[in-house]
Amino acid sequence: MWALKEYLILDGYNVINGWPKVQKISEVNLDEARSALIDLMAEYKSFKGIEIIIVFDAYLVKGTKKLKESIKDVEVVYTKERETADSYIERLIKELSERNHVSVVTNDWAEQQIILGSGATRITVRELALDFDAAKGKINRRSEKLGKVISNSISKNIDHEILRKLEKFRKE
Repeated sequence: MWALKEYLILDGYNVINGWPKVQKISEVNLDEARSALIDLMAEYKSFKGIEIIIVFDAYLVKGTKKLKESIKDVEVVYTKERETADSYIERLIKELSERNHVSVVTNDWAEQQIILGSGATRITVRELALDFDAAKGKINRRSEKLGKVISNSISKNIDHEILRKLEKFRKE
């Protein structure tokens, strides 16, 4: 029996336009917004341990051929000319959902209906942003707690005079 994989598919431009922190970047530079989204999703992948695919629409870009690449362990797809992200995502859901758990992030209501009808789970951009922030907060709290434990255990095992000198050195 195979292990069930979990996939999170993002309608790239829909997420950029719906996530305020990324949307602000897109007002200045769309390339930077795409990079920021990829960075956020690489971080999210490390939190969640799931496969992430971001689909960017190249529907109106003349002569574009489909491009698929891995950036920071996130699969990034640029659709070919005259192919919408929605149609690519629909095919991808059919391909993946038979043997995997598939969720799709989009605020597009029509796409959400198709997603639900295809056996995948829909997630709004707001829900993704909230989950991202919650996961990041949890990691930060764990890191702080671990840092305190390490700091406490080191200070217990070092001579008081050496610790005082190290503290003085740190402040200089």
